[in-house]
Amino acid sequence: MRIALFEPEIAGNVGAIMRLAACLGASVDIIEPMGFVWDDRRVRRAAMDYIDHVTVTRHPDFATFRTANDEGRLLLFTTKSTQSVYRFEFRPDDILLFGKESAGVPSDVAEVCDARLRLPMRPQVRSMNLATAAALVLGEALRQTQGLPG
Repeated sequence: MRIALFEPEIAGNVGAIMRLAACLGASVDIIEPMGFVWDDRRVRRAAMDYIDHVTVTRHPDFATFRTANDEGRLLLFTTKSTQSVYRFEFRPDDILLFGKESAGVPSDVAEVCDARLRLPMRPQVRSMNLATAAALVLGEALRQTQGLPG
């Protein structure tokens, strides 16, 4: 299972997702440009020594990412969907795509995704933190596919 981050803007979120992926055995794809310098100490601070236990692939743009990842379904997690992640059947080769913190993904990216899914939330709030959302989704996807470690 892979987590793909579309133009992430906050180094701490990327670091936390790298740590999450290291712990649960997922890979991380980063689709550039990023909103911070990659060698930013905040990424290493959040990922800590877990950074050595996760495979991270950086892609200069979405087209390059798609060329490199043409197998498996591309699943977009967005507040603009009505389909719950808890009523969706995940597969082990799914790619879990999360948009940038401030704006999600552009419509042309959303259109090529195989599914658009949403984490259920109270209507009074707008969205979850990116790393929190990734943790909930990855946990559910791995649970469904019997991919949780241990």
